[in-house]
This record gives sequence, structure tokens and C-alpha cells, in this order.
Amino acid sequence: MTIKERLSNYYAELKSFFNVSADLEPQDVTEASIRSGVSFKGAQLLILVFAIFMASLGLNTDNVAVIIGAMLISPLMGPIIGMGLGIGINDYPLLQRGLKNVLMAVLGALAASAVYFLISPQYEDGSQLLARTSPSIYDVFIALFGGAAGIVSIACKNKGQVLPGVAIATSLMPPLCTAGYGLATLQPQFFFGALYLFFTNMVFILFATWIGVKMMRFKPVVIKDKVKAHRVQTIVYAIVTITIGLSAYLTVQMISKNIFIINATAFVNHEMVFPNTQVLSHKEYISEGRRHIDVTLIGEALPKDSLQLAMLNKLDSVGLSGTILTIKQGFSLGATPDNSKSINQLYAVMQREILQRQNYIDSLENVLTVRSGFSDEAVKLAPEVKILFPQIEDIALSNMVLAGVDRAATDTVNMVFVRVNDEMSTEQCQKLTQYIGTRLNRTNVHVSVNPHLFPWPSLDTIAPTGAVPSTVHDTIPKRN
Repeated sequence: MTIKERLSNYYAELKSFFNVSADLEPQDVTEASIRSGVSFKGAQLLILVFAIFMASLGLNTDNVAVIIGAMLISPLMGPIIGMGLGIGINDYPLLQRGLKNVLMAVLGALAASAVYFLISPQYEDGSQLLARTSPSIYDVFIALFGGAAGIVSIACKNKGQVLPGVAIATSLMPPLCTAGYGLATLQPQFFFGALYLFFTNMVFILFATWIGVKMMRFKPVVIKDKVKAHRVQTIVYAIVTITIGLSAYLTVQMISKNIFIINATAFVNHEMVFPNTQVLSHKEYISEGRRHIDVTLIGEALPKDSLQLAMLNKLDSVGLSGTILTIKQGFSLGATPDNSKSINQLYAVMQREILQRQNYIDSLENVLTVRSGFSDEAVKLAPEVKILFPQIEDIALSNMVLAGVDRAATDTVNMVFVRVNDEMSTEQCQKLTQYIGTRLNRTNVHVSVNPHLFPWPSLDTIAPTGAVPSTVHDTIPKRN
């Protein structure tokens, strides 16, 4: 067998894996199944209204499980797939009937969701709600592949559980609920953004059904008006092209905005770091084609002009040139913060500041206690020392810092100064050192006897200025 024949056999075998002709239902069976789902009266409409209320509750409370349940219940897929079948087999009465039912479903969904949000006590823009107002090219691909999976599932004998997954992935219900929210609260950005997202999903489910019907070679109905058929196909092609182009443009804008926000946030976190000033809040956004960074600082006020100039130069260096940087400093107690997030950030910053200051105060108090406590013990020790060492007349204790003149090293010592009226041997000095160290639980204790020019309280026994005391014992160890 030649290499060409082997490759041909491999190709034929590979092609057989993707051949669905053996699994397909007869065309009349598939058509009957799709046509039965196009109707949107009675029970189907009531189910849609109930699903709309469920989805509205899920969006209002940001509950993903409820939203998914509503998408599973919703019967919106039926008329949209019916429209795709009508275009694919040139059955324009079916297309018109599917379009009519979709319009009725949209009007019913908008009315139901608007009524819900008019009476709902909660008007918070949850994350799931906001996510349904930003259509992009990704929604195009999701609807396209979801619609393709849907038509293949309907046309095949082994249907499985594909349609529920398609209903969840393409998310037709949440955009309609969000549009109703925008209608109820008079917010056009929600209304038009969500309607466009629904329209995008619907068009590409329809388009995928149309292409699927063509690829599965469904026999078209007899065309009586070829001019009308050509006109309908031209309109569909134009709608698909415009939708793809607009979605691609919005995707480019979305990606550009996300890149700017990431870079701007990194700039604030890395560049706007100051010793005694902190960033209270920052906001990065694009408005009317201009990029903005708003930063609020709290703490020690910084020179406004030099700070602005320095930050603008850094913006240019990180590829954010042209960005409008607005820096606000300080926080007035009488001012009203922009939102609760600013209050929480201010509270967190002030809590950290208070904690840092309290730790600093506690450390100073500990140092002060250590340093003053040793000195204060002199009054308590004086009577005991007088009994144990009768020759001692006065005693002074101090915690001192030794700093090198020719080196940066420092050390601390516990000094004991005593004034004696007689000789005090080295052995007695050592006993005094051991006694005070044990008594006060201190180490590194040193005794100095009759230090020269020490300001003792009794002046009559101090030697005149310039005189040498009778006996001086300095037990501070010499340092090399």
C-alpha cells in the first residue's frame, strides 16, 4: 500500500468520526419537533413570565443558582431555533411566526421584569446584573457554538441533555431581566446594553441553526417568490455582519479598558507610596475617550505642584501618558465621602495608624520604665546598703548608654555611684555589685566609689573643686 493510499484511508477514518448522517432523525421528525416549540401561547407564555420573575429575583439578589434555574425553565430557545429553520429551508411563514413569537416574548419579559423591579425594595446593581450589559465578541462565539450544539442535538436521535446547557451558556433570560431593570429605574445604559446582548445571542443562535440546517442538507420548501427569498437572506447576512463588527469593536474597547485599569492600578500601588501619607482610595476609568486616575491621599500633606509633576513624569515612563491624574489630599470630618467604600477605607487606615502609634507609645513606655525603674530603686536600697556597708553614706543608681567616639557601636550599663567616708576594698565593691545585681535582678552592674565632681546632695563633705578624693574605686571594665 502506497503512502498516498494510507493517508487517504486515515482521512476517511478520521472523517467518519465527524459524520453525523447516520445519527440524524428524518427531516420531517426534526421539523415537527422544532415547529412545536415555535408556538408561544398559553402555557408557554406563563412559563416564560414565571421564569422572568425567577431570573429577576436572582439578579436582584445576585444569586447565581436562581439565575441558572430560570434559564433552564425559559422556553425562549424554541422560536429562535424555529426562525433559523425557516431561513434554512426557505419557509418564510415559519420565520414570520417565529419572529412574531420572539417579539411577544421580549415584550412580555420586559413588562414582567419592569413590574418586578418597580415593586422591589432593593435597587442594588449586583455583579450578575452588570455582567449582562457588556456584550462583546465572546458573546458572539458563545451563541454561535451554543446554537450549533442545539440544532445538532435536536436533529440527532441521541439528543442527550444538550439544550439545557445551551440555554444556560447563551443566557437569553438575564439580559431581558436587566433590560426590564433599566426600564423600571430609567437607566438607559442598562436597557440598551442588555437588549443588545439579547439581540446578539438571538441572532447567532439563529445563524448557527441556519448553517446547521444547510450542512445537514435539509430539503427546502418550494420557493414561490425568489426575489423575496433573496431579500430575506441579504437582510440576515447584513444583520450578522453588523452584529459581528459591532461586537468586535466593543471587545477591542473592553480589552483596552481592562489593560488600562490593570496598568493604572499597578501604577498607584507601586509609585504612590509615601512615608507618612497613604492612598485612601483610587479609581481608574475612561470617560469620553479620556483616561482618568483619581487618587485620594490621607496623612501628611505633600507639596501639590511638585507631587503632580513627579507623578505625571512617572505616568509617561510607564506608558500611561495622556492620562488625567487627579490627586486629592486630606479628609475633612465635616465632608461627606463619595461612598461607603471610602468610609471603610478611611476606617481601616485610621485603625492601622492608631495601632502603629499605640505600639510606639507602648515601646517608649517600656523603655522609660526600664530606665527610670533602676534609678528609682536607689531610695529603697539606701537603708539596706547602710546596714550591709556602714561606710557608705550616699548611693545613686543610673542606666547609662556608652557610645564609642571612633566607632558606631553602643552599649548600656547599670551604674552604681557610692560615696564612702572610709576606704572600700575591691572585695567589698564586688560584694556590693553582686548584692545590687541580685537584689534588682540586673546584669552588667558596675560600681564607682567616690566619683570625682559627682553632685552629691550633701555639699559639706564634697572635696573642693579640683581636689582629688581620698579613695576612688572604678570597677567599670576597660574596653579595648
